[in-house]
Amino acid sequence: MTRATSKQQQQGFTLIELLTALGIFLVICGAAFTLLGSSQQRYQTESQVLTSFQEARLGLDQIVRDVNDAGFPPPTFTDGNPTHFASSPFAWSSGSGYAVTRCQIGTAGGGTCTTATDSSPGDFDLIIETNPNPQDPSCAPNCKVQWIRYQLQGTTLMRAMVDKGPTGTDPDVATSPNLAPFVQNVVNNSTAAQIAQYQLTHPGMFPGGNPMPIFSYTCDTPSAPQPQPPPCPGAGADNSPANIRDVMITLIVSAPTPDATTGVPRIVQLSGRGRRVNPNQ
Repeated sequence: MTRATSKQQQQGFTLIELLTALGIFLVICGAAFTLLGSSQQRYQTESQVLTSFQEARLGLDQIVRDVNDAGFPPPTFTDGNPTHFASSPFAWSSGSGYAVTRCQIGTAGGGTCTTATDSSPGDFDLIIETNPNPQDPSCAPNCKVQWIRYQLQGTTLMRAMVDKGPTGTDPDVATSPNLAPFVQNVVNNSTAAQIAQYQLTHPGMFPGGNPMPIFSYTCDTPSAPQPQPPPCPGAGADNSPANIRDVMITLIVSAPTPDATTGVPRIVQLSGRGRRVNPNQ
């Protein structure tokens, strides 16, 4: 018995057709993976910006709260112990004679207020004197006043809290060993080249191409009272740390890595104002 044979041939793909299909498949896969990689980079950048923004917002809120409390309790509250009341809302002096040797605020941290390393109060350095926890049951009613310091070191805003020392103790010396990272990637004090790069995508920031102060001040004017406290940019008779009324805070923070599209770091600017509510005396 013989098996019938079919003369019909099976149709298939030619080698050229297979290579063409493979090429199209590789192009589509390459485009998809490129898009995926770009999306991942964008997501990473946005996540870093959001993280930096949240960290800076929390830091700004804390600084505002500390400034609002500055000078509490006032010198009129006394039990004979100077560490239990605030000698001045902001703990600067001329030389190491705090709180006896008063000083004056000057432009860009000038004037006669000095520390071991720079002139202050300044654009990037501030020491607040206050009792932030007056209701703390562990020490009430005679809780110690504290010095709370903020200082920009490189791109890290540092913070320290220490108990106020007796008369003659230098707040700068007392707080410096206790400074710890508080807000990362702060770029307020960037170089001219860095500022020029930032202004390519953020032209409204860094007016005049200059570093942006973190802290700026308005001062009460006891010698010539005014309805609103004016800015205190120069070393004047009323421009004393004891007369600071408002502290304007500006934080410019950058994402850790540059933007995937522009190659320029993404930055955000946050602003707030702390208004001291406690009296000077």
